[in-house]
Amino acid sequence: MQQIQSIGLTRIKKSAFIPLFYLGNRHLQTILANIIHPPFPTVTKQRLELEDGDFIDLLWSETRAPRTLLILHGLEGSVHSAYAKRILNYCNRQKIAAIFMHFRGCSGEPNRQLRGYHSGETNDLKQVIEYLKFQGISDIALLGYSLGGNATLKYMGEAKTDAAIRCATAVSVPLRLDICADTMNEGFAKIYQRTLLDRLIKKMHLKRHLMDAHDLKFPDPSNMRNFRHFDDHFTAPIHGFDSAQHYYQKCSAKQFLRTIDKPTLILQSRDDPFMNPDVLPEENELSDSVTLELSARGGHVGFIGGKLWPEAWLEKRIHRFLIEQQFI
Repeated sequence: MQQIQSIGLTRIKKSAFIPLFYLGNRHLQTILANIIHPPFPTVTKQRLELEDGDFIDLLWSETRAPRTLLILHGLEGSVHSAYAKRILNYCNRQKIAAIFMHFRGCSGEPNRQLRGYHSGETNDLKQVIEYLKFQGISDIALLGYSLGGNATLKYMGEAKTDAAIRCATAVSVPLRLDICADTMNEGFAKIYQRTLLDRLIKKMHLKRHLMDAHDLKFPDPSNMRNFRHFDDHFTAPIHGFDSAQHYYQKCSAKQFLRTIDKPTLILQSRDDPFMNPDVLPEENELSDSVTLELSARGGHVGFIGGKLWPEAWLEKRIHRFLIEQQFI
């Protein structure tokens, strides 16, 4: 209730998004947005070698410019995700320079290290930013979806951001990872959890040889029944956390919102099935640089509008924010 009362104040605003009249259900918004796939975008692939011997695959849009949008995907996402295709196609049409950053192991080929990525992984992001600056990109806007949105906000608030970062947008962010993990283990959301968990389990099976060579002993990935279980046995120990709860505590973006000092837009729906309203921040948890736009409906990375036929809304809102910040 407190979040609802906050609408209209300076930093928490009511979103202009209106769902297509027959797509008001949050699961329809979430599912249809992920199964309605646009054509594959025209991109150029580049492999970036990382400091620890691993790699990340980057995809460059058709337009190249000193001002570039850097895009981070969600959990087990990739350029093959519908939202990724939509934003890259949109950037190509609008001649916006953009780069899509795959997290480790998400571009179709297993990464070389046992470690992968997680909701708070920002070191790889920093390496990508340094590389882009070396390539002559002087101004960067960040755009993160879901898990990538959490990483984006954490990066923006955990330390003084690189001077090259001008602004950021984060969409459908799991701002409290513990709450989201528990919510995904209830009701219909278990279907989403199962789909994503199966992909994570498959990746761990492919890394069996790396797990066997590690000092730690890992259980059979197939025995994992929910995100918290998986994070306790794999995500946390592999990435240096004591437990799933320790990982959630250290990496949830909500705690970093007060210290963000660059213009940042968070696009969130109250009916997001991946979380509940308890993840939403209060006005006093946001810095003066952060705007939270809340819609009553929209699902998780859904936001399908239109009057009769489905129309994507997110890309236009992201574009408008970049114009408002005089980035393009």
